[in-house]
Amino acid sequence: MTRRLLVSLAGAAAFSFSAAQAEPVRHVGIYVQPYYEAARTPGGAPRVAVGRSFEGLASNKREDILAIRDRIVADPKLVTPMTLMVLAIRFYDVGLRDDAVFWFYAAKDRFLTLDGVVDVGAVGLAQVEDAIRSFSTLAGPIINGYAFCDIANQQAIRAKALDWVEQNPYEAIFMERLPGKQANRKQALAEAVASLRQSAAKESAYLRDAGNAAKYRAERARNGTDEKYCWKS
Repeated sequence: MTRRLLVSLAGAAAFSFSAAQAEPVRHVGIYVQPYYEAARTPGGAPRVAVGRSFEGLASNKREDILAIRDRIVADPKLVTPMTLMVLAIRFYDVGLRDDAVFWFYAAKDRFLTLDGVVDVGAVGLAQVEDAIRSFSTLAGPIINGYAFCDIANQQAIRAKALDWVEQNPYEAIFMERLPGKQANRKQALAEAVASLRQSAAKESAYLRDAGNAAKYRAERARNGTDEKYCWKS
């Protein structure tokens, strides 16, 4: 398996090693400074700092999170990967977990296309890279924990998220003030998307193998992962 595939599957099972208490996980209680702080008390509002126009992501009402999703879908050109990560977390918190999975994958892929085209290290975007890594590390085990309750559903959402990222390129990629890794940015973007598709295809092939899928499900059952993440709304 590739390193990316190993990271993906490890993220899906990472929390299963603390299965001593297999309580349903209904809240993504993480902190990624300066962008997000989960509520410190049940029912409280998180602190969201991904732009004033997205302050509504602090709401605990499904309709408010859905409304922001609709605004992003209508005009996604410059929506940052961090905003998409927070959207994913808030969808999980309000119980719309398929939406959480979609936007979590879209956030990661949007950043990876940026990183594939722009010399992130040269333009002082280390904070962005660190934030996406932190969101992936901290929220990933929870969101993937749910996603892999149903492998076929996870794979379908994974494909849709990557399609969305390809069809809605992050316009920061084309900003001349951000140094590109090669002169032809459209070509670099196409190569970045192709690399993501190759990685997704390898994950899919691994999970389509009946033996691999059976082992994976058995590990989740053994570690109490399903009890933690496969609860019904």
